[in-house]
Order: sequence, then structure tokens, then C-alpha cells
Amino acid sequence: MLDIRFIRENKDIVAAGAAKKRITFDVDALLAVDDKRRALMTSIENKKAEQNQVSDKVVKASPEERQVLIESMKTLKAGLQAEEEELKTVMHDWQLLMVQVPNVPDISVPEGDTDAQNQEIRAVGEKTVFKNPDGSEFVPKSHIDLMLALDMADFERGTKVAGFRGYFLKNDGARLNFALWKYALDFFEKDANGQPNGSIPMIVPSLVNRQTLLGTGYLPQGEEDLYKTQDGDYLAGTGEVATMSYYSEEIVDKAALPIKVLAFSPCFRREAGSHGKDTKGLMRVHEFYKFEQVILCEASHEQSVKYHEEVNANIERFVASLGLPYHTVVNCGGDLGLGQVKKYDTELWIPSENAYREIGSASYFHDFQSRRLNIRYRDDDGKLKFVHSLNSTAIPTPRALISIIENNQNADGSINVPEALRPYMGKDIIKAEPKA
Repeated sequence: MLDIRFIRENKDIVAAGAAKKRITFDVDALLAVDDKRRALMTSIENKKAEQNQVSDKVVKASPEERQVLIESMKTLKAGLQAEEEELKTVMHDWQLLMVQVPNVPDISVPEGDTDAQNQEIRAVGEKTVFKNPDGSEFVPKSHIDLMLALDMADFERGTKVAGFRGYFLKNDGARLNFALWKYALDFFEKDANGQPNGSIPMIVPSLVNRQTLLGTGYLPQGEEDLYKTQDGDYLAGTGEVATMSYYSEEIVDKAALPIKVLAFSPCFRREAGSHGKDTKGLMRVHEFYKFEQVILCEASHEQSVKYHEEVNANIERFVASLGLPYHTVVNCGGDLGLGQVKKYDTELWIPSENAYREIGSASYFHDFQSRRLNIRYRDDDGKLKFVHSLNSTAIPTPRALISIIENNQNADGSINVPEALRPYMGKDIIKAEPKA
């Protein structure tokens, strides 16, 4: 949420930001409602002040004067009650519009309508070339074929049990997933020099209330992609939601900033807008797991930019440590969410598709989320300020398994375990077990 004073003083900037994000929002309509809100609040305050003055006069008045004053108070009270009721309606309309105001994107965000206009800023690692023992090349198989052949997954029974996009990981498929989790926990608690980075590990709820999603900006716009319970709660699609709300309605100690959290949670997404896309395999499933990096820092653009680069570098270092080819793109305006100021996507090379596919995003929001969630700190001058927030994927599973499995396949269908995962996996290679 943006400050209404900022919106009033910078309406053209807010309108231009909405246009850059390809979000339809009428700033003038909001300001018209805000004018009405402000006028009503002023009138109500004046009537309350007048009411207090009349009450003081009643105490000192003669019986005849008292009766006249009491009658005037009745009229005043009726007008006050009418305006207070009107203000309730106006405030509802105002709040509904306020939560729809998009954050202003950074000037460095490129123009574009969709993710097709995202701009590559670096590519790391050579795209895998697959060779037979004799040196000739072979066509790589998909993760689906490899996992089924090695009994690492069961998609047919997954669909039977969980419906469309359901899956089971089993045997070395499950072990590889667990190995990735254990390695991620060790990796993301350290900085680039291998020293503890002060991150707080958390296992956070997936079942959350509506306010947590409003506070982080996933409602009202993203409701169609959320699972909702019969009690009106939701299943979150990212650990960021619960982690940010952990500090809602609190004043955090400035000395504790930056607060860094490594959150783990199950995640759920309906994939409502992906009809016909990635219908098989592990790329786009309804239920998955994710480590998420979340940072709260001082209200400084420079600090936000610094930590944005840091969390993005963390995920790049992680996938590089697994030996996976990847590239990083800066998202165009049309591919930014409501609250994001700027976002990077890290995309892994998927040999069977001959394409890079997203594995994680790193975003910063300034005080967009903290203003909604009322997360503040007291600055050195004693003034309360809203913290800035950032988040970035650390690693999602099972999607990350796709690139690991496909890039490490051998001609005989076996899969080399990335060196970084071998201590956690307990083996160097995944291969078909000989039948008894």
C-alpha cells in the first residue's frame, strides 16, 4: 500500500507506474473518494467540537436557554450520526481502492507486456552436451521418462490420489528431494565466504488468514490462484506470506535490522491461468515445497537495492554450486506484481525443452507490504518508520529436480548426483537396481 499523501502529491508518477505494470487503475477516482473522505472527517471533527462546546454551555445555562441548547444538540447529533454512517461507506470504498494501487516500479525496470520481454542480464554455465561412451551425442530424455524408468516418481497414481497435476516422489526421487532440502538449509544459512549470515530458520504456516494475503499484496488481485477453505482461510503459495505477517502490528528494534529469515513451507497454487501448460511432470504442480528468503531492512532505497542484489546472488550461487546452467533476467513492467518495485528471475536450463525455465524470483517492495501489515521501527530521531521488505526464492521442490535430473543424465539412463548433494544423498549415481 502506498501512502495517500504520496499518491496525492505524485499522482502522475503513480499513474505512470500503473501503466508500466500494465495494471488498470484510475488514480483520479481514488483521489475523488479521498476528497470526500477528508471532507467528511473534517466535518465530523467540527461537529464533535461544536457538540462539546454546546455541552459546556448547557451546564452554565438557565433553564430556558438549556432547553434551546438541548434542541440544537439533537439536530447536531442527528447530522453527526448521518455523516458518520456516510463515512463508513466512503471508507469502505476508499480502502478497496487503496489496496488496488500498484507500487511504482524502479526506473531501471524495462518496458514490456509479458515475460517474453524480460531482459537477460547474464547467462552462466555451458548448456549441457550429452555424449555416448563413443563420443557421439545422444538426445536427452525428459525428467518424466528418466524418473519413471528409475522408479523415482509415480504420476499415474499421483493423479489417482490427488487429481490433475498430482504426483508421488519415491525411492531415489524422494531421497534426492530430501538431499536438496538438507543442502539448501546448510547453504542459505551462510554467506559467500561460508560464514553464518544471521538468517533465522523457520518452518512457517501454509494455512493463513485473509489479512496475511492482503498485507503481502496477494489479495485482492490474486484470489483466483489461491485455494480457499470452508472457514474462509487460504492455502498460501509461498512462505513469504506467513513470514511477513510474523511481524505484523509490531515495532521491531532498529538494532535488529536487517532481519533475515530462511522460511520453509508447503505451498499450494491452483495454476488457474495455466490451462494446457506443463500438464505433465513436475514443472507446474498444485502442491510443492519451498525455501524462501525474506529480509526486513531500514527504510532506505539504497538498503533495498543492496539486499535485493544479495538475495538474488544467493540463489545464483546455489544453482551454480549444483553445476546447473542458468540465466538471470530482469522482469519487465508487465511481468511485475502489484507490490514489486523490481524483480529478477533465475531460470535453469531444461535440456528436454531446449529452454530456460524459472526456478526462483527475487523482489523488493520498499514499504508497500510493511505499510499494509503495520511493521515499523523507531529511527534514531525517534520517528516511527515502516521497514522495507524483500523476498527471494531459495529453492523450490520438486521443480528443481527437473534440471538436476535432466542435466546429469547418462546415455544408459542413469543420473549422476551433483557433487554438492552426494554427502546428503549417500551415493554418486542413481541407476536401475538389478532385479533379484
